[in-house]
Amino acid sequence: MSAAPVRPTAAFMLRHPARWIALGFGSGLAPKAPGTFGTLWAWAVFRLVAPWMSDLAWALLIGLGTLVGLWACTRTARDMNTPDPSAVVWDEVLAFWLILWWIAPAGFVGQLVAFGLFRFFDAAKPGPVGWADRLFKAERGADGSYEIGWAQGFGILFDDFVAAGCTLVVIALYRALVG
Repeated sequence: MSAAPVRPTAAFMLRHPARWIALGFGSGLAPKAPGTFGTLWAWAVFRLVAPWMSDLAWALLIGLGTLVGLWACTRTARDMNTPDPSAVVWDEVLAFWLILWWIAPAGFVGQLVAFGLFRFFDAAKPGPVGWADRLFKAERGADGSYEIGWAQGFGILFDDFVAAGCTLVVIALYRALVG
């Protein structure tokens, strides 16, 4: 018996809190480019809460968000029978919050450039991002289902953190060269 992948809907998301988180509170339900919508949602939330956040608060939010995200992304991937579902966008959310926090106090244009760079690295997966993406992939079993465990949940998050690191390196090199 083959376990078919599950297509997420609002009703699917609302049936378990892990899905709310993993699906970016609905931003991952976008029919096209859910990673972009998840990143846009992260940017909007960042701009709303940044005035009240200290460095310690951001570190705690991203650290705890990563631990909770490991659970939420693993659980949701299992529920969807897909090792790295495109609708799971919590990885984009955390990675983009990390970028925005580290480039602060960048203005709108700086944040827009960071958005473009991050989306490039996350979608195109050049070099180290592609390596990180392949590192924790699940294999389809004989019955057509996937054995999705904590390693795959970690992998969902890991490649986006690598994409965030690549984005930050490009920004740092630009700042070093321009002044």
